[in-house]
Amino acid sequence: MMKLDAKTVIITGAAQGLGFAIADRLAKQGVNLALIDLNEESLELAVEKLSENNVVVRSYCCNIADETQVVSSFEKILEDFGAIDGLVNNAGITRDQLLVKAKDGEVVDTMSLRNWQQVIDVNLTGVFLCGREAAKHMIAQKTAGVIINISSISRHGNVGQSNYAAAKAGVAALTTTWAKELARYKIRSAAIAPGFIATEMTQAIKPQILDKIRQSIPLGDMGQPDNIASTVQFILENDYISGRVIEVDGALRL
Repeated sequence: MMKLDAKTVIITGAAQGLGFAIADRLAKQGVNLALIDLNEESLELAVEKLSENNVVVRSYCCNIADETQVVSSFEKILEDFGAIDGLVNNAGITRDQLLVKAKDGEVVDTMSLRNWQQVIDVNLTGVFLCGREAAKHMIAQKTAGVIINISSISRHGNVGQSNYAAAKAGVAALTTTWAKELARYKIRSAAIAPGFIATEMTQAIKPQILDKIRQSIPLGDMGQPDNIASTVQFILENDYISGRVIEVDGALRL
């Protein structure tokens, strides 16, 4: 069992939503945190709040879709903390759009290449880049490590989310591949596939649509950010979990 106290974990998309909830739970377990996000102001607020737990918390403003920024940020994190024990690849965006939208038999819109590429760049390429850099440093320091990727139940396909579903399916594939490749170095890789969680992203959905979503969930309500955060802690601590995608969705996908 991994002892979390004084370990160093990197969390992407950490300034708000799921990322902050994960950081908050881990900070309460004595974990030192390297927070990555694009929103510098929100990062500063997150550092201030999380530092109340008497752990080391540092922020790194980084576009995870930019290879140069990711490489330099991970090098700086290693320099600041001396070790990297875990990575939570949480950062993600949505650009929902139907593949093809037609009205009365006439095509009126299609998913733009821009909307496709932006989601793939952040949600898939960003996970690849951060996972690669974390694994590189973990291997070099010759200590056990854990990479946790946030996928989604949308990886099985969801209307209006060709880009997001493809990216999250790719994240699941990366997870199982890394589990096989990195096991020899005592590095574990696992993923979490959330269902509908009450975050800033889902709260932007129209109220009437949210009500329909709640009614479709067998457990009767949306999940809370800490449901995901507690699963992250579970994976970090349980040293025999690797190569699996844990669905946390209230039985939505049976």
